[in-house]
Amino acid sequence: MDFKHTTVLLKETIDGLNIKPDGTYVDGTIGGGGHSYEICKQLSPKGRLIGIDRDGDALAAAKKRLEEFDDRVTLVRSNYSEFGTILDDLGIEKVDGIVLDLGVSSYQIDNDERGFSYMEDSALDMRMDQRQTLTAADIVNGYSEYDIYRMIRDYGEDKFAKNIAKHIVKAREEQPIATTKQLADIIGGAIPMKVQKTGGHPAKRSFQAIRIEVNDELNVLKESLDSMIERLNPSGRICVITFHSLEDRIVKTKFKDNEDPCTCPPDFPICVCGKVSKGKVVTRKPIIPSDEEMENNSRSKSSKLRIFERS
Repeated sequence: MDFKHTTVLLKETIDGLNIKPDGTYVDGTIGGGGHSYEICKQLSPKGRLIGIDRDGDALAAAKKRLEEFDDRVTLVRSNYSEFGTILDDLGIEKVDGIVLDLGVSSYQIDNDERGFSYMEDSALDMRMDQRQTLTAADIVNGYSEYDIYRMIRDYGEDKFAKNIAKHIVKAREEQPIATTKQLADIIGGAIPMKVQKTGGHPAKRSFQAIRIEVNDELNVLKESLDSMIERLNPSGRICVITFHSLEDRIVKTKFKDNEDPCTCPPDFPICVCGKVSKGKVVTRKPIIPSDEEMENNSRSKSSKLRIFERS
């Protein structure tokens, strides 16, 4: 299966990076190389792009896509949380721009073997890095009822989380839950019919929650942003595309804290904590796709882009 993925908010992200032709850029979630290709087009032979992804299929696709810029591209199979170590290993102290596109690629969703989609019947997997041992099946069959409930409530923001968890635990007592269809049917049975008629696919939120848990997506994001901002050159920028409210909230909060890190009580006449601003939030409100983009690519609908510039 070919790696296909329509890059979201492409022009807005590339414009937001303010690319310097001789600069060094990092695409922390390179996917099929959509954003990276446009970055490379603007780089001089002195410029450099480091592409990171934990998905081997994505890296193979990016390598092919970027082969005309081979002399200025370095690809690394890793999680973007290892960003600092990767730069150290390459002897790079600071970079001029970073892109994170946090969406699951269309390839991952559409590839039956990867187990991300509730629309296909396949083994329950959902690992972005197939070298990892923990799968969606391990979570669904091994977590306690409370932990499944907490995960679906917090990461899926599903008001039927308690009932879904109860149904999952009851079903797995009879036989292990091994496929995406089995799981989708169980979740469907836990949500009232009248809600299903208006609320989209009943399994959507639970599948999102399990995917986030399998890949530890929110913790990775939370723990990476400060150090990424730290490694930007003056006037360097980080552009982050999120696809749901939990990710967006983390990015918004982290950017705000880096712009104004002061922890002094509001009634203090002067700052005594000594924490200095790292830069400014460029996007007071997130940039969202145009009506045209949303029409052409339905998967872009929930995307939001936020940008921070280092001082």
